[in-house]
Amino acid sequence: MTDMIVSTEPATGAEVWSGPVGDAAAEVAIARASWAEWAAHSVTFRMETLRRFANVVRAREEEFAELIARETGKPFWEAKTEVNSVIGKVEISINAYSDRTPTSRLEAAMGNKIAVRHKPHGVLAVLGPYNFPAHLPNGHIVPALIAGNAIVFKPSEKTPATGEYLVRCFHEAGVPEGALRLLIGGAAEGKSLASQAGIDGLLFTGSVGAGMALHRQFAETPNKILALELGGNSPIVVWDAPDLQAAATIIVQSAYLSAGQRCTAARRLIVEDGKHEGLVEEITKLIDRIIVDHPMADPQPFMGPVIDQAAADILQDRFLGLMMKGGKPIRRLDRPHEERPYLTPALIDMTDVTDRPDEELFGPVLQLIRVKDFDAAIDEANNTRFGLAASVLTKDPALYDRFWANVRSGVINWNKPTNGAPSNAPFGGVGFSGNHRPSAYYAADYCAYPVTSVEAEVTRAVIGEGLRDAYVPTDD
Repeated sequence: MTDMIVSTEPATGAEVWSGPVGDAAAEVAIARASWAEWAAHSVTFRMETLRRFANVVRAREEEFAELIARETGKPFWEAKTEVNSVIGKVEISINAYSDRTPTSRLEAAMGNKIAVRHKPHGVLAVLGPYNFPAHLPNGHIVPALIAGNAIVFKPSEKTPATGEYLVRCFHEAGVPEGALRLLIGGAAEGKSLASQAGIDGLLFTGSVGAGMALHRQFAETPNKILALELGGNSPIVVWDAPDLQAAATIIVQSAYLSAGQRCTAARRLIVEDGKHEGLVEEITKLIDRIIVDHPMADPQPFMGPVIDQAAADILQDRFLGLMMKGGKPIRRLDRPHEERPYLTPALIDMTDVTDRPDEELFGPVLQLIRVKDFDAAIDEANNTRFGLAASVLTKDPALYDRFWANVRSGVINWNKPTNGAPSNAPFGGVGFSGNHRPSAYYAADYCAYPVTSVEAEVTRAVIGEGLRDAYVPTDD
């Protein structure tokens, strides 16, 4: 009997999609046999094919967004922004490829030339997450296809319908079926795909635990590219913010968008002790107004459910653990419907807890930490093994300069949320948040490798030193 993957709506439990589990080895073999033909096309041909893909998605925007909303539980308005990001990624990636991997020729001595060109790796595996099941894998797939690679894409087992829909759009636009393969499956299929000898690299977005496992697995294959975009425990610092309502709005956006299921979501709110009461009051006013409902509700919610019951159970357990350590709830993480994974946004004061866990609580939980001065705020912001995103809300440019110079993070914002990083800039973190291969605009860097050539039209050479005098025969 064939194993099946079944996807259900977090909001209702209704089935969205089902399909058989795939075979990693078979999909890699197909991609392996197909990639050379795709790579042989000109980069202009590949770019125009990807532009057709953007048009296919644009024509199906509403349908695609509804599928994402149903399968992830995110509000319909937010799902539409994800589809727009899928479309926008094409032109951004075309510009990035031209900018980051240009062909160049330099004149050298004696009429020689030095050329730099780029080649695709071959077959790349892409493992996608469930929180942005179209946008994030698309951010790997588009630049990899432009560079001339073939792809085997395994979407999260929690969002296979979105993954299949995305691949169908690529194929309809003219990307050969052999150049982009879909692998349906769970953790076992992901591990199998990562271990295939026929892949030349793996592009991953997901948890730090899975990223560490992949890093260990690839330790003995330095010939294969590995790009990891992992999680975060991101800080947002508020210091002398002149507008508390605006600051509270930015904090709520940072912590609770996508029900907190963003790797860049603010997990820690760091404030000046004794000057925090007004800010906390504004935050709680907003929290109490947040609509938590199903994706297609009217009025539209700010938050939908988290991805499934297991995720909701884990978050409730972790929140209870914070309270057991001494955290003081300001707004509790409540479960309004026990039968579905809806959670209310939570705020908990962890100032007096000495052993705060440094982990990514992937949901709507924000921890308040009060400190005595700005140096302590910077120390607390850096008090994590992660380093993905950070933000400071302040009217003082000098404080921002200090924050930027001293906080270790791949994204550092000023008077803006921690999340919502632009796609036309590099995106990635340090520490346990990645392996120094930032994605977004810099994805072109890991989708092709540079080849340096010294070229001469005439074969010409001389050895100037280190040879005995040539033997010259005589008539004697």
